[in-house]
Amino acid sequence: MSEFSTTHVSPEPHAVAGTSQRLNWLRAGVLGANDGIVSVAAVLVGVAAVTPNIGPIVTAGSAAVIGGAVSMALGEYVSVSSQRDSEHALIAKERQELEEDPEGELNELAGLYEMNGLSPETARKVAVELTEKDALRAHLSMELNIDAEDVASPWHAALASFAAFFLGALLPFLAIVLPPVEARIPVTFVATLVALGLTGGVAAHIGGSSRTRAGIRVVVGGALALVFTYVVGHLLGASGITP
Repeated sequence: MSEFSTTHVSPEPHAVAGTSQRLNWLRAGVLGANDGIVSVAAVLVGVAAVTPNIGPIVTAGSAAVIGGAVSMALGEYVSVSSQRDSEHALIAKERQELEEDPEGELNELAGLYEMNGLSPETARKVAVELTEKDALRAHLSMELNIDAEDVASPWHAALASFAAFFLGALLPFLAIVLPPVEARIPVTFVATLVALGLTGGVAAHIGGSSRTRAGIRVVVGGALALVFTYVVGHLLGASGITP
């Protein structure tokens, strides 16, 4: 094997972790858009089944778009903040252990590599070399699968979730507002189901699963949500409960 091939066998661990995290964020964004599509479409179809007047439809749709996007952003902010706090606590704990007992931590790292299949001699050598290069990174990566330089930002997560939901929700909103009265609900049904099929397929592709099966699953689920809200809205309108 040539020198070139031996020095370019694999990417740096933090590069692999960074790529994995970017794919996770992308998948989360697609799923956020998917939530925006189906939830806002269901609200709009339910209201449109009660009244053909554009005012209540726009009001309900606007509330669903903004409320849903803010709710998604807030939920993501809280979730990622908790994750970040936990990761920072683990990083601080590992740093303290390295300062208080460096030899014990070196032995622990070597033991972990040995448990993963390396011989005792090789495991010790790898542990020593990685400790000399960056002891904290070596322990965080091996013990906790954490990169101290790649801790998630709750604000970035919140903004990404808000944008994903908002952009997804715009599709059914425009689909029901722009067409003439008689075409509003059919156009919204078609646009929503096509969009759900696409987002479901993209999410499955990112996750490495079957795009066809995922697309069918989200389309069927979305169709059921639209049909249910339409029927409920229609029944409420026919009963005279709603004006």
